[in-house]
Amino acid sequence: MSRVFLLYKHCIFAASMQQTLEILDLAQKRPVMVEDLALLHEKERQTPGSVRYSIRRYRKHTQWDIEDVGMISYNYKKSEPSENSLELKFCITGNMYCNGKSYECGECKAGMSKNCVAKEETVDVLHFTFLTEHLQQFVKSTRSTSFTNRVLSFKHNTSFSKMLPLCSRTRMSLESLLNNTYIESLENIYVNAQTQMLLLYSLECMLGDKEEEVFGACKFLTNDVDRDKILKARDILLQNIGEPITIKNLSRRVAINECYLKKGFKEIFGTTIFDFYQSQRMEHAKYLLYEKGLSVTEVSLMLGYSSISHFSTAFKKHTGLKPCELLLR
Repeated sequence: MSRVFLLYKHCIFAASMQQTLEILDLAQKRPVMVEDLALLHEKERQTPGSVRYSIRRYRKHTQWDIEDVGMISYNYKKSEPSENSLELKFCITGNMYCNGKSYECGECKAGMSKNCVAKEETVDVLHFTFLTEHLQQFVKSTRSTSFTNRVLSFKHNTSFSKMLPLCSRTRMSLESLLNNTYIESLENIYVNAQTQMLLLYSLECMLGDKEEEVFGACKFLTNDVDRDKILKARDILLQNIGEPITIKNLSRRVAINECYLKKGFKEIFGTTIFDFYQSQRMEHAKYLLYEKGLSVTEVSLMLGYSSISHFSTAFKKHTGLKPCELLLR
């Protein structure tokens, strides 16, 4: 096997891993450790000139507190139009997977899955990439200036990402993709149909005909530089879990106005900077207490609290338990 091919495979694996970690980080609002990922099943397909998709199923880690999330990403590269794409990313939790040696045990294959004792809770990560030539077939008129039309024809000249609400129709399509029993050609037809429906629901929910429906009052997020500053702010928060940081200091570090920082953060991540940061700290505290076996005093100091009582109050507000109560479980 040539070194070039091995390098190519390594790059593809690294890219797919980054996509997986990105949506999982958003789903549990804190970084997921690579060593915690136990892959149970994966499927990856590409239809030439159409859609690339991957479905990866992971064993749900005992300490993961994950919510179902979706995201739409519009990737525009003026200098490399062949790299333009529209991506849909989803994280779905709560499905049960049969961990029999041959993907499904005998009882599951016989239609008696209710009797299966080998099933375990999973987290499913689905990623769809729609290419330029595929999307342009849906453009009714090249003269239309609607936001949806500009996105589908890649005439909107700035990239963006936006969280997606998972409506009942979207959930039904995702569940259908995860649980369909078609094979070979029929599976391809079925998957293509469901991906088109997901695209429709996502555009209908998030884009419409007006740019304001995507960016709300945060028009500055249409600027790649400003949007990247918001993403960088999130990374800084995650890197400084044990060193409390003020919004004023954070805005200086990413070089953006405090007001823009707060509005942009809420628009992209659906939560305030303070709530996000507190959530990260308390989730990390749970990990240190439960997994690492550190004492309440040690964790309190590591997270920068001035007193154990302040830490205990914050922890109970977030988890519903006092730190000592968690240790007794």
